Order: sequence, then structure tokens, then C-alpha cells
Amino acid sequence: MSTREAAGGARELTFAAAIREALAEEMRRDDRVVILGEDVAEAGTPFKVLSGLAEEFGTSRVIDTPISEAGFTGIGVGAAMTGMRPFIDIMFGDFLTLTMDQMVNQAAKIHYMSGGRWKVPMVLRTTLGATRRSAAQHSQSLHAWYSHIPGLKVVLPSTPYDAKGLLKAAIRDDNPVVFFEDKMMYKLSGPVPNEDYTIPLGVADIKRTGTDITLIATSSMVQVALAAAQRLDQAGISAEVVDPRTTLPLDRATIVESVRKTSRAIVIDEGYEQCGITAEIASVIADEAFYHLDAPVKRMGAMNVPVPFSPPLEDVTVPTPQTVFDQARALCGKA
Repeated sequence: MSTREAAGGARELTFAAAIREALAEEMRRDDRVVILGEDVAEAGTPFKVLSGLAEEFGTSRVIDTPISEAGFTGIGVGAAMTGMRPFIDIMFGDFLTLTMDQMVNQAAKIHYMSGGRWKVPMVLRTTLGATRRSAAQHSQSLHAWYSHIPGLKVVLPSTPYDAKGLLKAAIRDDNPVVFFEDKMMYKLSGPVPNEDYTIPLGVADIKRTGTDITLIATSSMVQVALAAAQRLDQAGISAEVVDPRTTLPLDRATIVESVRKTSRAIVIDEGYEQCGITAEIASVIADEAFYHLDAPVKRMGAMNVPVPFSPPLEDVTVPTPQTVFDQARALCGKA
């Protein structure tokens, strides 16, 4: 079961069920919302996240497309320009390479190049994340690419509550939004309200308060940071965990305020460390909180190698609670 009533009557959903519920509610609210992608209708995607939507809304609104990411993403851009609110499903984030012109050169720029006369209210949804034994072409976390482009918004939810609220906000947004889900989080459960709600894009969330060190983490790395914070607490170190929730726009103020309070920071992200999200956030801290730091800002990302197919090798390419714990303890002078 993906849905259950938790103790005390609070409803819990899995990450996957929260995504599906957000989409179903938005499709009921607005008949301009349509889904296009490979295996989205009958199969409900390989991860079954969209199961049941074709049965409720029909195959005229949940549309299986040919295997052409470039083609159906371009159709989505055109549909958005003519008043629809398309939801484009890219099965694996690795295939974003095939959508770059449509998103970077068209969707992101049309509003500006038309003097504000055109808009592209669409969501491109895809996955990220390693450790699923899917090898080098199905395991990358490429959100930094789109976070580089003005005109796009980039969302990385880390809990079922955030996933539902952020996705509903993304669908209602008048700008093109790229929505990344870590494929290893679909079974993660958490409380989700029954009532309608949205979470504004560009507002970070402090997932845990602390006083000794700030762990800024994205997507699945938020859960890694929270697990590390628990271990740090047992070692006498109080860690604050900040989840930006969107990398574009980035809530610089919340990040800087936290680091000014704790004086130490580690930035954790599953994308490649070189030229990645961790570098961008570390530079924000260096610019705006430098004189509050008691130690250099540390970055932890995926190793700068293609993701190995060998499970033991793959597991060491991304940060873990233990590696974050070790780095934080060293930064606090307690290693």
C-alpha cells in the first residue's frame, strides 16, 4: 500500500503517491494539463508513478509518445505557447541531452524574445540518482545543466510533502519548470495534508535546526544529511540541515543566514562535483558569509567519473551518511 493512516490520524503517502496525487488533482482542476511521454499511459512509467491516470483521464490527456524526447518535448513547448499546460515526462534524466535545444534555446527564451507576449507554462519532469544498478547512461544527476539557464526554474523535492506542494506550484507557474525526482526515493513515506496546498518556488526549508554546522543538501542528499545529523548529535555536534528545494531560483538568504549562525558549512549534492551545484552554493556562502566562517566551506558531490555498473564501486561514488558525518566531524575539529 502506498497510502496509509499514520498514528494520530495524520495521512502518510509515499513520494511516488504524492507525485501522482498532485498530478491527478491538477488535471481535475485544469483540463489544459496534459501528460506526454514514453510509457506514461498504459505502463504508468517504468517506476509506476503515473499508474491510474490514463484510466481516469483517458489517453487523449495521458499520451504515450514515440521514442523521441526531442520531438515530444518540442510538442510540449508549442502546446504551452498556445495555451495548454503540458507535463512532459522524460524517463531518465540522462536523456535530457536530447531536450536541450527545446528547453534551453526555445522554452527558456521565448518570453523574453517576444517582449513578454508569449509564455511557456510547462513542466518537464525527470529522474536523477545513482545506486540503482542502472549503469552510466541511466544514473546521472544532471540538474546543474538546467540550473545554469536563465528563464527556467529547477525543482528538487526531498520529501513527499515537498514533492506534492512543489509540483502543484510548478504546474500552475507560467514559466517552464524542470522537476527532478530521485528515483531511489519513490518508496519514501511522509505526512501529506489532504487539503490543497502549494509550496512557492524559490523558498528553502530548514529540515533540522542546529548551532555548530550547516549541512546544505539537495534532493536525496537531504535524507543523507539528516541521517548524518543524527549521528553528529550523538557525537556532541549540533547540525542544521537546509534544503534549498529549488536551485533556480536559489534562496540565498536562508542559506547565508544559517551559515552566519553556525560558522561552518558543507554543501551536499548528488550531481558531479566539478562545476556543479555545490560550487555555486559554496560561492554564495563565500561572497555573503565569509567573515562569519570558522572553517573553509566543504563540498561533497558525485565523483567525477561515469557511474560504474559494479555495485561496490557505484556505492562509493556518491556521499553517504557516514562520509558526511566524517567530513562534518573533521570540520568541527572533533575527528
